[in-house]
Amino acid sequence: MCYCNCTKGIEMSSFKAFKFLKSILLAIYTITFISFPHISTANELQTTNISHILFGMAGSLKTWSNRSHYSELWWKPNVTRGFVWMDDTPLGMWPETFPPYKVSADTSRFKYTSWYGSRSAVRITRIVKESFELGLENVRWFVMGDDDTVFFTDNLVTVLAKYDHNQMYYIGGNSESVEQDVIYSYSTAFGGGGFAISYPLAAELVRILDGCIDRYAILYGGDQKIQACISEIGVPITREFGFHQVDIRGNIYGFLAAHPVAPLVSLHHVDYLKSIFPNLTRIDSFRKLFMAYEMDPSRILQQSFCYDFQRKWSVSVSWGYTVQLYPSLLTVKQLETAFLTFQTWGSLSNGPFTFNTRPMSSDSDMSPVVYFLDRVERLGEGNTTTTYRRYTPSLAVQFVNVSAFNFSPDLWRKVSKCFTQFLLVSCHS
Repeated sequence: MCYCNCTKGIEMSSFKAFKFLKSILLAIYTITFISFPHISTANELQTTNISHILFGMAGSLKTWSNRSHYSELWWKPNVTRGFVWMDDTPLGMWPETFPPYKVSADTSRFKYTSWYGSRSAVRITRIVKESFELGLENVRWFVMGDDDTVFFTDNLVTVLAKYDHNQMYYIGGNSESVEQDVIYSYSTAFGGGGFAISYPLAAELVRILDGCIDRYAILYGGDQKIQACISEIGVPITREFGFHQVDIRGNIYGFLAAHPVAPLVSLHHVDYLKSIFPNLTRIDSFRKLFMAYEMDPSRILQQSFCYDFQRKWSVSVSWGYTVQLYPSLLTVKQLETAFLTFQTWGSLSNGPFTFNTRPMSSDSDMSPVVYFLDRVERLGEGNTTTTYRRYTPSLAVQFVNVSAFNFSPDLWRKVSKCFTQFLLVSCHS
């Protein structure tokens, strides 16, 4: 048996969204004429919570039957608010475990000239407008996604609560594949990974959106069209590293095992990936991940490292998912770099990606023994133990136990300060 304390310092830099308006007239218009009837005084005094978010998911009759179980992972009836927007009325019963649905308005009057795309992009673009025009009360953020987007809503709330919802914000993430960002723009918050639009920005966006759709008829996707319209308003993307488009194919183990230092907000393209746990289906794999997530939402996939200097072992923990045990001492820089277990989205090549990768090595000292989550338990108030079972054959260590204090969401709000994760790792033969 071995014990070691795992720590990883997190340096969070303060970065303010750079916002500008393209003319004094627009600034005057915005200040003078836009009012926000959705806001009540009591609501304004509250910290942002899940009730302040309205989800708009793009669905279709063709895809929903195979993807509805992904929404069931994170949708909580009578807690989460929003709709899946369909292209036609579904047949049969609509289970209460599904998000409620609405049927999108006809979009045949709009132009669409992308030769390789689908006109459904126009319908998807207008989901934010149709959601806004419902006039629901106490909405601070409109969050868009697809029917195969898996949201981690506690962490989404943590991220959005950092921002002043009374200002114009457009928050999301880029593609992981550089080739996709080059084609569809680094300025775009990719829609499958989900993006958030604050109420004031949505109010201005819906005013110009229909005209924008025709002006940008040549653009392929709804997320591109949204970005182009928001660009006319003068609001840039605010990047958050927990929104994941997952524009990568194959086995995303290396990506998940080296998650960036940020709350996990979303994962997309689930149907295109191999199961994230061995010997489980895709959906059962995500159910297992959610089992850990629900125990400690802020800690899920957060990476920590520890060393046993006597045995010359290095240990990397991606909490709630996997442990890697190396029979050698590796640097933190090596450990935090993702293994290349996947390919780019379009060309199926080994890169480039928007993050660094390292190849799987044939050198036994550089290749870890891999453990996957087996179970998670709560130990008293504010403590958990996760157990990871050996997957690859090597060494006598069969299980790794990781004990941790619950990760407070408030820690993500610390700016320009360092804080440390403390884990106790024990290895058992």
